[in-house]
Amino acid sequence: MSRWIGTAAIAVLTALATTAEAEDSAQAILAGGCFWCVEADMDKVPGVAETVSGYIGGWTENPTYQSHSSDGHYEAVLVTYDPAVTSYRELLDSFLRTIDVTDDGGQFCDRGPSYRTAIFVADEAEREVAEAAIAAAEEVLGGSIVTPVIDAPAFWPAEDYHQDYYLENSFRYTGYRFACGRDRRVDQVWGDEAFKGLVKD
Repeated sequence: MSRWIGTAAIAVLTALATTAEAEDSAQAILAGGCFWCVEADMDKVPGVAETVSGYIGGWTENPTYQSHSSDGHYEAVLVTYDPAVTSYRELLDSFLRTIDVTDDGGQFCDRGPSYRTAIFVADEAEREVAEAAIAAAEEVLGGSIVTPVIDAPAFWPAEDYHQDYYLENSFRYTGYRFACGRDRRVDQVWGDEAFKGLVKD
C-alpha cells in the first residue's frame, strides 16, 4: 500500500491496491489544478498504469468534494507507474509541461488554493529529483517556477464519480477543458516543450 495514504484512508483504497502493490511499480502524487485534467494528462505518459483523483494537504480527514477547498486540501492525483518504462524524473518532466508553472493562484479558469500546483514527495531522494526537475525546467523557461515540492501527508481518494471522469463523461470534460483554456495556456507557457500527450484545443 502507498506510503502516503493515511491510516483512515487505507480501507478506502483497498480495492485500488492491486497495481500499487506490484513490485515493479512506483507512485507519485501530483497537484496540477483540476484533477480530471491531471488524470487525463498523466494517463498519456508511457508506463503509467493507474491514476486516482483525490485530496491532499489539508487539516481534516476524509475530505469530500464539497469540503476539500475550505479544509485546505489540494486536488491531486496519485499516479502509479512502471519505473522501468518511465523514471520518476521523466514523469515529473512530463507533468511540469502540462501545467502553468508560473501561476500560484490556481490553474487556468480554476482559481483558489485547492487548484494550486505541487509535487508531493515521499522522501529526500524524491525531493532531490523533483527539485532538479524544477531547476531544469526553469532553465528552459528562463524564469522562476512557483510549483513547490512538499513532503507528502495522507492522500484521500475522491468520490467514485470523479475517477476517470474524462473517460466516463467525455463530452462534458472536453467542453470544460476547452472553455477553461488549459491547453492554450500550456502552449503559451511551454511552446514546443509542452507535453505532446495533450489533446490540443
